[in-house]
Amino acid sequence: MQSPRSIVAKNWLLARLYEQDIVIADCRFQLGQSASGRMAYQEDHIPGAVYFDLEQDLSAPIQTHGGRHPLPNVEDLEACFKKAGIGPETRVIAYDDQGGAMASRLWWLLRWLGHDQVYVLDEGYSTWKNAGYPVSSDTPIVVPSSFVAKVRPERVATVDEVRIASSASAEDQATDRHSLHEGEFDVSLLKASDRLSTESSVVEGLEAAFGLEEGADQSELTSLKAPILIDSREPRRYAGFEEPIDHKSGHIPGAVNHFWKNSIGEQGQWKSIQELEDQFISISKDREVIVYCGSGVTACPNVLALEQAGYQNVKLYAGSWSDWISYEGNPVVTEEDNKL
Repeated sequence: MQSPRSIVAKNWLLARLYEQDIVIADCRFQLGQSASGRMAYQEDHIPGAVYFDLEQDLSAPIQTHGGRHPLPNVEDLEACFKKAGIGPETRVIAYDDQGGAMASRLWWLLRWLGHDQVYVLDEGYSTWKNAGYPVSSDTPIVVPSSFVAKVRPERVATVDEVRIASSASAEDQATDRHSLHEGEFDVSLLKASDRLSTESSVVEGLEAAFGLEEGADQSELTSLKAPILIDSREPRRYAGFEEPIDHKSGHIPGAVNHFWKNSIGEQGQWKSIQELEDQFISISKDREVIVYCGSGVTACPNVLALEQAGYQNVKLYAGSWSDWISYEGNPVVTEEDNKL
């Protein structure tokens, strides 16, 4: 388990601003205004910072599946990080002006590729600037480094894993198991999941997902606990009352809602570890957690918050809702459906 310290204060960075092993990453970006982040960087930024564009650097081109901000391929990310001067011993401090959402995307990508020394600057750029801390409009000269990816596949959930978790969680909810952290996953309640357009039953999917051999003893299966799905979007989008971006509204069946901004306090600071533990107290720490949002960006601060709170088995469904609805057979749920 990584150290829970993934958030650093502005005075911490100020004291280390010109240390040679520091790379400062400006991740400012406005959805729907793709040029605004780079323009803001060119106007002024933390001295020495290099700019990472969410869509040009931290996402792959949109395809049929993969969501609105698909994961870049490993080789492209390696080249991007090398160009930015990130090497094996580099400490990376990422910031934005969007509550940490874009900076957390970079944080997650680097962790996914095996680089642990990456942090998110608390409060963001405007607070840094308004406090009178140094800023610059100079573009730094960067010496390329030797970043080598060491991919951690366990940090990513595939759409098939999400289907399995969704079906299991939905069954739990259908049998009045409203607290998913209580009790064990009862495989005997599962039925063939033809609504997910797959020939495999949920039990077969669990066998595959958890590495059990075909024909495993039933008691071995019933001891499994289904992964918990967390939807990181605004409550109204989760409920299906509105959907300003994607072509379908609602959420993945079985998912629970934890809006990502709830991890940020009223003054724009990340909540303390204790506050985050209290926030996620309904989720048992011995469960696998799969986090998604609209396109895999604002789920990242929730992944960070969960890891800060001590959760050790947290995965990102990178394609998120926009990937889920790209498969015609995947079911969706709204609050109106839940009232039926």
